[in-house]
Amino acid sequence: MLKENIKSIRKSRGFSQEELAIKLNVVRQTISKWEQGLSVPDSEMLISISKVLEIPVSTLLGENISESKVDDLKAISEKLEIINLQLSQRKNAKRKMIHWILILLCTIIMIIFIFLILLNSPYLNWDYNNIENAILGVNFHGFEWLFIRIAPIILIVSIIGIVLTRKKV
Repeated sequence: MLKENIKSIRKSRGFSQEELAIKLNVVRQTISKWEQGLSVPDSEMLISISKVLEIPVSTLLGENISESKVDDLKAISEKLEIINLQLSQRKNAKRKMIHWILILLCTIIMIIFIFLILLNSPYLNWDYNNIENAILGVNFHGFEWLFIRIAPIILIVSIIGIVLTRKKV
């Protein structure tokens, strides 16, 4: 384990055997022997290695680093999978909410259209000499005029939105 740890940590820190040897005041062959398992550094040298590689001695002597990296990658990938699933669920919920809001908007527009058709612009027959009737008639006529011109555009855009946000099977 020690030999694999020294090698993998050295490489992860971007050191060559020569560079590590210089920092530890040993020859490159000593590093090579440690990494091949032909010799083992003494306790003082282990402390020096841990300082140069910026890791605790326990990590240097502990489990195989490459195995723990695989475990770490597996844990990270599982977390990413959970996050992606949550983001997908939020996106689907948002899409569903927008879909139903657009359906509600289309329904309201159609109800108002039917209501206006059934009323057949009754304000046209009102007596506008009465100030309250005049104000109410002008407001009603303004609403009807604006609604008849804007609502079809909103209705078409909403129908397109409903089609685009429907769940694809």
